[in-house]
Amino acid sequence: MNAPLSLQRLGQLCASCRRCGLVDQRQQVVVGRGNPAARLMLIGEAPGADEDATGLPFVGRSGQLLDSLLQQAGLDDLYICNAIKCRPPGNRRPTAAELTACRPWLAAQISMVAPDLVLLVGATALEAVLGIKGGITRLRGQWHQAASGPLAAVLAGCRLMPILHPSYLLRFGREAEGSPRALTRLDLRAVGVALAAPGVPPAIPS
Repeated sequence: MNAPLSLQRLGQLCASCRRCGLVDQRQQVVVGRGNPAARLMLIGEAPGADEDATGLPFVGRSGQLLDSLLQQAGLDDLYICNAIKCRPPGNRRPTAAELTACRPWLAAQISMVAPDLVLLVGATALEAVLGIKGGITRLRGQWHQAASGPLAAVLAGCRLMPILHPSYLLRFGREAEGSPRALTRLDLRAVGVALAAPGVPPAIPS
């Protein structure tokens, strides 16, 4: 299967999706960007206003900060998407029903990209993919696997790491040790180490 063509077709299918009410207010469906053959996949929450306008995920202020942090960590070969493909009104958090409605599209993306490692950006992505509500500050920087749940089949063999959302990092300009930005830099550095040693799977917390 040709991944770019398959993802292009997925975008066409998403554009005609009416699984939830977000279709009534969106400007564009925001499917993904990056290398569809990358070993690293990043899953965020939902499109914001800039993403809804451009049709690309993580292109606003949060996305610019995220791109900077990824580049500094040497993580420039990846595929980026969101748990849902349409912007919730007022950039509110997606509802559980919306996450469920969009999950088949996310599952298809994961299956097509077939990543080795997945970054879950923020609490909503953590909930959408692993079914874990809350606890992002406690779970960030740790490796997990999807042992059960609706995405377990497409994530078999993948290692997943939650990280803080860049919109949260924007509230803190400090770079001191232990700050949210410093912790995120450490998390991304660990991902780089894991990618550089593909024969040694990252440890998963017991």
